[in-house]
Amino acid sequence: MSTTAGAFIAGGIAACGAVTATHPFETVKIRMQLQGELQTKGHQPHHYRGPIHGVSVIVRNEGLGGIYRGIGCAYVYQVLLNGCRLGFYEPMRNALATLLLRDGAKQNLGINMFCGATSGIIGAAAGSPFFLVKTRLQSYSPFLPVGTQHNYRNAIDGLSQIYKAEGFRGLYRGVDAAMIRTGFGSSVQLPTYFFAKRRLVRHLGMEEGAPLHLASSTVSGFVVCCFMHPPDTIMSRLYNQNGNLYKGVFDCLGKTIRTEGFFAIYKGFLPHLARILPHTILTLSLAEQTNKLIRKIEQKILPASTLSKA
Repeated sequence: MSTTAGAFIAGGIAACGAVTATHPFETVKIRMQLQGELQTKGHQPHHYRGPIHGVSVIVRNEGLGGIYRGIGCAYVYQVLLNGCRLGFYEPMRNALATLLLRDGAKQNLGINMFCGATSGIIGAAAGSPFFLVKTRLQSYSPFLPVGTQHNYRNAIDGLSQIYKAEGFRGLYRGVDAAMIRTGFGSSVQLPTYFFAKRRLVRHLGMEEGAPLHLASSTVSGFVVCCFMHPPDTIMSRLYNQNGNLYKGVFDCLGKTIRTEGFFAIYKGFLPHLARILPHTILTLSLAEQTNKLIRKIEQKILPASTLSKA
């Protein structure tokens, strides 16, 4: 087990590797969530029809740069989110298990879910301004626009324009939806991963290694997507709005369902699944490896007394 700082670094590195591979599907997901926004059925455009179709349409019209819009913001956000999520989860879980169960090594589903949600919410709040700009960069298209369009030159320009127009509060527009979304996902991601891992070892006799990490991550990624997609759709719309189209999470949820129907909150589910499965697999699998690497580095540079507390 690495120190908290080491786990934060390892988690951030792992997430950046994962987001490089999965960012195109994230771009398609956001555009599908925004297309036909608050338009009644029969009047909604269908520029992007699924993960593969969406990627091909964007690359054909905007090139690789279009499908990778906002990648810089995505890196910063992933370092903050997954650094917090993977860095704080185990210390929090250990402390609560020691306090409540008198045994830090003992596993408890309620404690695991609480610590997963809390560590994710901390990361979501820290990274919210970068996810806000990322969403607006990814939704922008000079060819097939959906939702409100924000023509930022880059991440710095986006942050600057938002701050000048709306102040500090503008940078944290939609942070409540981001915290709900990430709380939903984080409450099940790590507990489901470790639960699946223990069951695969116990019932199928799998041993520690890449196949076990891959199988556990796949289970975790699917469950995360099912829990997280509705608040993810609400978050995308709150982030992308200009002015006060929505007053908050529940106003956005109500307007979306009343105008577009219940399944509007599941727009973009397939590209989300196409993104989150490999993203979760890569993040958690890479995290296992980067944690080992960070641990070796810490053993060389940190005193034994510090490592014994980790």
